This record gives sequence, C-alpha cells and structure tokens, in this order.
Amino acid sequence: MIDGKRVLGIIPARGGSKGLPGKNILPIAGKPLVIWTIECAKKSVFLDTLIVSTENERIGGIAEKAGAGVPFARPAELATDSARTVDVILHALDWFSDRGHRYDIVVCLQPTSPLRAPSDIDNALRQMSETSAKAVVSVCENDHPAQWINSLPQDKCMKDFLAPEVINTPRQKFPLFYRLNGAVSMAETEYLRRLESFIGDETYAYIMPRERSIDIDTELDFRIAEYLLNELK
Repeated sequence: MIDGKRVLGIIPARGGSKGLPGKNILPIAGKPLVIWTIECAKKSVFLDTLIVSTENERIGGIAEKAGAGVPFARPAELATDSARTVDVILHALDWFSDRGHRYDIVVCLQPTSPLRAPSDIDNALRQMSETSAKAVVSVCENDHPAQWINSLPQDKCMKDFLAPEVINTPRQKFPLFYRLNGAVSMAETEYLRRLESFIGDETYAYIMPRERSIDIDTELDFRIAEYLLNELK
C-alpha cells in the first residue's frame, strides 16, 4: 500500500514462447526465470498482493512454491502470441473485482526482466505518488542514436538509409533517446481501464540503467542476462 492505495502486482507468465520454448521457466543462474521476478517483487514494500497470471500448470506450481499467488487459470484466449498484455491485466483486475477485492494501482512485472531490483518497483511507485502521474513505465537509454536506424529495401541498397545531415556526424552530437525496457509498468486501475494501455498523456517515465534493462526475447538476451545474474551472486 502507498498513500492509502492498495497495490496489486501481476506477473504475466504464459507457457508458450516462439523464440525460446518454455522461456519463463528455463533455468537461469540457478533458478527458473520467473522466480527472479517473484523474489524481486516479494521484496517490494508497497505491493499488497502478488500473483502470477498463467494458463500453464507447471508455471503455476513453480510460482506458488516461490510464494506468489496463482488464484486462477488464465483463459486460453489470453495465452496466445497475439493476446495483449493489457487484456491479461484487466482480466486479473476483473477477477478480483468480481470477488469484492479492489485495487487502486496495478503493477505489471514481466518475467523476462530478471535484472530489475526491488528498488525499481518501489521508486517507480514513489515517483507516481509524488507527481501527477497516472501511470509510470520504465525506460532506459537507447544503445545507439535513433537516426542510425532505418528499414532496408529488398535489394538491401543503403542509398537512403541515412539522412544527409546524419552522415559523418559523431554519435556524441545526437540527442539522447530512450526505449521501453519492459521491466516495470504501473497505472491507476481506472486510468488503465479507460485507456486500455499504460501509455497515455498522464504516463511518465521511470529511468533505469541499461545493465538492469535486459529483456529476454532471444538466446543471446538469455546468455547476457545469465552472465550478469551470476556476476551479482
């Protein structure tokens, strides 16, 4: 609870994954991937309730053993590649609301961000509490200038890949860009219901360092995250 507001933490962890099969429970640095986020969230001083939303019995069993609630099985239609995370969050909020449990703030913690710290959750909630923000989403500095990014035609010709004013410009001359890192997303529940998105006019950024911003999607991401997690032991 923060400022008298009840806070629900949700870890969305479905069983399927195209890039890395069974990703959410793959062993990484000595424990299943989802455990890193559960253990991090349990150290938050503001989360009143922590649950894992999954359709997968094995993930559910691992999550419960680690101390997270698994109060329902996620509907199959919300466990597909095309399902929106926001719909998973709204389903959980509706499930609790139907049973008389109301939360003022919901925090989404993707299991693919094992390097976030408990302080990232709590400091983002403090930022939300101390400002006019209705939502806070974590970001980090982009690795390269956005001006260096473009699509390629089928023949891979780079004739128009860079704008003329970008060619031969040192990277230090470009403005700093940030990217979503997927580690922490939070919103007042009514704001989320109204927008069906964490991103809106009253959403603000919580800046995290790049070393805590690994978002595992590929085997390379997995290996980098494992190396960093082992370094922290």
